[in-house]
Amino acid sequence: MKIYLIGYMGSGKSTIGKLLSDQLKLDFIDLDKYIEHETGKSITEIFAQNGEAGFRVMEHDYLKKVVTKDNMVVSLGGGTPCFHNNIDLINKNGTSVYLDVDLDVLTKRLSKEKNDRPLIKNLNDTELKSFIERNLEKRETIYKQASIIIKVKTLDKDELVEKIKRKITI
Repeated sequence: MKIYLIGYMGSGKSTIGKLLSDQLKLDFIDLDKYIEHETGKSITEIFAQNGEAGFRVMEHDYLKKVVTKDNMVVSLGGGTPCFHNNIDLINKNGTSVYLDVDLDVLTKRLSKEKNDRPLIKNLNDTELKSFIERNLEKRETIYKQASIIIKVKTLDKDELVEKIKRKITI
């Protein structure tokens, strides 16, 4: 079984992925952490040295390696499905789950994490909300190609994991 968690940055993919993998007794891979481990560089450093376009090529190459593995839950970067036909690669190699989180919730979460995220680190809160809104509009059609779509709303972590488990054919 392979489960790929997709959604905008700050949607909780890594947190939920760890919990889900523990409960299903599957390996867990956070694609960004995997890239950092393999390259010996942080995502921020990769962006600084290669720009977003360079990072997206690298991300695609590492995703192709990850999809060959079995019995895992993979947390993908927010943009991963949206470049290089990655959504097709993801859907051909497992079950994708879109964590659909409200704009205001994303803005609140990401305003606290800006320094760790190269695409938003220099934005004030008003710019941040506009940035997220524009990107969500562009990415939503890709995200909605997921096998399973879950509106997160007010679910806590445990409820969300249970909902994913119910929707996935085990």
